[in-house]
Amino acid sequence: MRDSAAHLFARLVEIVRVLRSPEGCPWDRAQTLASLKPFVLEEAYEVLEAIDGADQRALGEEIGDLIFEGVLLAQLGTERGEFTVTDALRSVVDKLVRRHPHVFGDAVRASTPEEVLGRWEEVKARERSDAASTKTTLSGIPKTLPGLLRAWEMGTRAAAVGFDWERASDVLGKIEEEVAELRQAVERDPAAGRDEIELEMGDLLFAIANLSRKLGIEPEAALRRANDKFTRRFTALERRILERGGALQQTPLDAMEVEWERIKGEEDGGDQ
Repeated sequence: MRDSAAHLFARLVEIVRVLRSPEGCPWDRAQTLASLKPFVLEEAYEVLEAIDGADQRALGEEIGDLIFEGVLLAQLGTERGEFTVTDALRSVVDKLVRRHPHVFGDAVRASTPEEVLGRWEEVKARERSDAASTKTTLSGIPKTLPGLLRAWEMGTRAAAVGFDWERASDVLGKIEEEVAELRQAVERDPAAGRDEIELEMGDLLFAIANLSRKLGIEPEAALRRANDKFTRRFTALERRILERGGALQQTPLDAMEVEWERIKGEEDGGDQ
């Protein structure tokens, strides 16, 4: 069928091949694996934005754009004689079947998402162990991941082999410990101890990312919500001051804080 997923995917692969051909588009022909990196990130974040905004129409479009980036990368791999889009598809299909023995194999059916996640990490750990003796539990985690997501993944992999806090409340104790150490570093000498302060701040953020993991809250998503909330409230604050003929730079902090509290109270639910 002309509108089937298989037909449309094959057509996309062919379109990308033509775009990269000598008769194709100069811009597409000029791209390299390195030059495409920011576009891949941009499309991935636009998918996240559509999800966060519950915009299903935009989500469908952004998923298509993200798939296009994947096909374009695979076309470059084909031209370099390294891999094809078929290789990429075969890899993910085999991986999904292999990592879901409770669905496609004879393993006992999983009853909860948490149980599935545990098995998934166990399978990945075995794959890393079988691949090469130099592979370790934390091997393969991209350094380019956002810091909170990388900390989340590191904690997840460590937990899969039993290195984890027993309860989420235990992580709160670690966070309190890191806050105390950060406070001590700041109070000693903020200027001279900048490197130490940075290390302590990193330890605190790492502990917070692991608390998110224990609570089942993806930290980047939580931070995006906080960023959006701050943007909404600060923009409302700025507009109100401008409407009164004022300017943020000339408004005393205590006056801004009074308006800030008023805006928070006016929002639905009065969340903090």
